[in-house]
Amino acid sequence: MHLTATATRRTPARDADGMAVASFVLGLLGLLVLNLFLGPTAIVLAAVALWRGTTRRGRALLGLGLGIADLLVLAAFVQADNTMSWSF
Repeated sequence: MHLTATATRRTPARDADGMAVASFVLGLLGLLVLNLFLGPTAIVLAAVALWRGTTRRGRALLGLGLGIADLLVLAAFVQADNTMSWSF
């Protein structure tokens, strides 16, 4: 089986779509664990995906919103416990 070079070539739009999905997944995961790291990462990935013109704009926007929510959840827990870590 022979694949052509165009079938395996990565395009900026395809990379942006991957960043949009990664942003959504990391933002969602960040609500549960490591929101200090995953929240900003989701925000940056969403911003880059939107800047590059992703076709998955909705997922990028959800990733952006979830990343911001991650930081808001962290801020609420920090305010409640007066510490940078939180547990149940």
